[in-house]
Amino acid sequence: MRKYLLPESGNFYKANLHCHSTISDGRWTPEQLKENYMAHGYSIVAYTDHAVFVPHNDLADDSFLPLNGYELDISPEKINSKSTKTCHICFIATEKDRDIQRIFYDCKHLRNNLERVRLDPECEYLTREYSTEAISKIMTQGAEDGFFVTYNHPAWSFETRDEYCNYNGMHAMEIVNYGCVTEGYDDRNSTIYSEMLRGGKKLYCIATDDNHNKYPVGHSLCDSFGGFTMIKAEKLEYKTVTDALLSGSFYASEGPAINSLYFEDGKIYIETSEASRIVLISDNRRYRVSCAEEAGAKINSACFEITEAFGDYVRFEVADENGKCAYTNAYFLSELL
Repeated sequence: MRKYLLPESGNFYKANLHCHSTISDGRWTPEQLKENYMAHGYSIVAYTDHAVFVPHNDLADDSFLPLNGYELDISPEKINSKSTKTCHICFIATEKDRDIQRIFYDCKHLRNNLERVRLDPECEYLTREYSTEAISKIMTQGAEDGFFVTYNHPAWSFETRDEYCNYNGMHAMEIVNYGCVTEGYDDRNSTIYSEMLRGGKKLYCIATDDNHNKYPVGHSLCDSFGGFTMIKAEKLEYKTVTDALLSGSFYASEGPAINSLYFEDGKIYIETSEASRIVLISDNRRYRVSCAEEAGAKINSACFEITEAFGDYVRFEVADENGKCAYTNAYFLSELL
């Protein structure tokens, strides 16, 4: 019996799930973000300005869906902010009409936007305690409060496995943060995703821009349009799209496309855009690589036999001739076999 790991029906919608506008420290207005991202083939942008939850439902139309969210940062007492560890978390509302913010703290972005936000009067200002327990509590609270919770740019954050492998409550982590990559950080986090999975986490991976747009479109340091998430959903509708996020009906990419992914008769079949190689990654050393025999030749599909020897999970990476990759979520063998 065939089991689709990416839904058979529906459409793929290109999404940036982490961005900043002039509401916090970005250079583009929310309207400019919509215009510029639509010009580059995007249908979805999650507005995740620092510290403030400001809905943008007025920007929605038949071709564009704004998702409403915000980003929090939890840091130790800052003596030297450029070298201190920090944890950044995005919260994307799963309901279109959600407009109340219950997790908040005092900062300049909140003070500058008090007329825009609706803070829950029954909630107190957050004490930003930098500990795995406190951060896990915030993530869990956000998820229980109706948000899709993501853990952001671990390389830029200077966090190690002692931190990120012990956080609980997130739905996904950023396997690519393109904005940090443009700044020179190694925020292509495939190894970190594997570390978290091997540590017992069941979570998804996304690719984002985290754009602030200090540089214009076309500049080599422009931090837009480099990391994206392809969401498979029946229609471009808020709840349909966020349900797809919650169910893992998406993949992350810097360029390559994954057109089909399914499990049948003990094998996983994957169909892609032109690729140099397709890699199966497991939670042990039993990796598998599919590529053309002739150097430089391309492939568009692969088939991998799945056995218990792979351990707890498998996931896939698709690399093109430029080294750009697409990344699937992890699929757990206990649910497949």
